[in-house]
Amino acid sequence: MKAIAFSKNLPADHPEALQDITVADPVPGERDLLVEVRAISVNPVDVKIRANRKPKDGQPEVIGWDAAGVVRAVGAKASLFKPGDRVWYAGALNRPGANSELHVVDERIVGRMPASLDYAQAAALPLTTITAWELLFDRLRVLDNSAPSRGSLLVIGAAGGVGSILVQLARQLTGLTVLGTASRPETQAWVRELGAHHVIDHSQPLAAELKRIGFPHVSHIAGLTQTDQHFAQMAEAIAPQGKIALIDDPAAIDVRLLKSKSASLHWEFMFARSLHATPDLIAQHELLNQAARLIDEGTLRTTLGAHYGKINAENLRRAHAFIESGKAQGKIVLEGF
Repeated sequence: MKAIAFSKNLPADHPEALQDITVADPVPGERDLLVEVRAISVNPVDVKIRANRKPKDGQPEVIGWDAAGVVRAVGAKASLFKPGDRVWYAGALNRPGANSELHVVDERIVGRMPASLDYAQAAALPLTTITAWELLFDRLRVLDNSAPSRGSLLVIGAAGGVGSILVQLARQLTGLTVLGTASRPETQAWVRELGAHHVIDHSQPLAAELKRIGFPHVSHIAGLTQTDQHFAQMAEAIAPQGKIALIDDPAAIDVRLLKSKSASLHWEFMFARSLHATPDLIAQHELLNQAARLIDEGTLRTTLGAHYGKINAENLRRAHAFIESGKAQGKIVLEGF
């Protein structure tokens, strides 16, 4: 089968940073699905691993953690899907990625694809939807509309992949006032379109920006990008007994800044369940099915920002380079081989 892989840590614009290769078709394990990949999207984790992780024995490594496709075969003990089902998922970090014509994935982290979306629209969503959902409801412990949480949520980096779905989830499924950050007119307009009540500029001091629009403190903060630059401002802006959740990799932060407010700090890493084979692994299957229902009902929408054409090394290198620029709006998707 065709696949795209890296074997050296090179800049995204280097012709060998990602290469087209041919590898043997994978064989599904007992709880696996063999999926014919129709579309993929690109995430910051793809970029980080391509740039930093050393492939084992110098052998080409296939990455990519967002896919939509069709089940071709199922493992001996798989029971959630059958051949022909349309599925979407984000995969697992400790297994080969989905930048390939065929891919094997544990069925417990796979959901039924929204019927109202095409493959490209669907591929934009799994990793970021799982991340945003777990951050909001599992880490920050926000209550959904059955018993709405009051207060306010500041989403730092609201125009990116995770921010684009987190703003929607918070606005549609909770009672929180949603405050997003974006630094350019086009990204600020995007965040408003997705449902943010207010948008501020994260190139300015956050605490001052919040006070300017009448929010001296916020009860919840989602730090999605450049946390090491923003953390002191986050500590100033968080309300006493507030909650902060992070997804990025700050070089160093002084958590003592939170002590006087008894504020809590949480990490969200959507691969934790699959990486550690947690007993509740199937929660991601259930989460994706619930998200699909919300999309088909019109509550949520795709966050596809740009379509980069066919799935090949040249187009993937362009996508990686654009994500590294920090200017991505929504998700970059590639479709077909």
